[in-house]
Amino acid sequence: MGNLNLVTILLIVANVLVSIKGFNDFSFFEKYKFNIGAINRGEKLRMLTSGFLHVNTQHLLFNMVTLFFFANGVIYRIGEVSFLVVYFASLITGSLLSYYFHKKDYHYSAVGASGAVMGIIYSAILFDPWMEINFFIPGFVFGIGYLLYSIYGMKKQIGNIGHDAHFGGAVGGYIITLLIAPRLLEQDLTMMLFMGLPIAVLFIMQKLGKI
Repeated sequence: MGNLNLVTILLIVANVLVSIKGFNDFSFFEKYKFNIGAINRGEKLRMLTSGFLHVNTQHLLFNMVTLFFFANGVIYRIGEVSFLVVYFASLITGSLLSYYFHKKDYHYSAVGASGAVMGIIYSAILFDPWMEINFFIPGFVFGIGYLLYSIYGMKKQIGNIGHDAHFGGAVGGYIITLLIAPRLLEQDLTMMLFMGLPIAVLFIMQKLGKI
């Protein structure tokens, strides 16, 4: 893991400061959270700002600890600027997929950096598909399994979890990473296509009206 990069520190600090403000200021939280009704009225900035708010300390801690463990591996391989591109692109694609699936649900709201963090996780796995997660699970198995579970969660609406944002974040991480580092396709095309399989599954299910 090495020393924590300054860019990662700044992202964590920004998430902590904005989230604490949201914990203590209800109007601030309401103004910047992801909300379909507000977005339909033209408040598109919420698709970005909601990614720095969190429901509670546990939610914030989980996302920041996860970011802490995966960020350096991505920064080491593509640099700080490209890392930020992956992070923010994943945040936005997570919000866009949430909007797509909930655009008629006027009251739907969400917050959290999960989409951005999931994009970083997926990016890290693309660079090292055999990395061990939880000490024994190969990275590619975790990534594909998590996305398939997200599809199931979206279909069944399991729990109070933004499965669509997680999935959208991973899609952003997958696409942007391959655009930034196309060499990955040359090194292991089969694995890269395999990692994209859940995205194809979601697309097909959506076209068939199954989700």
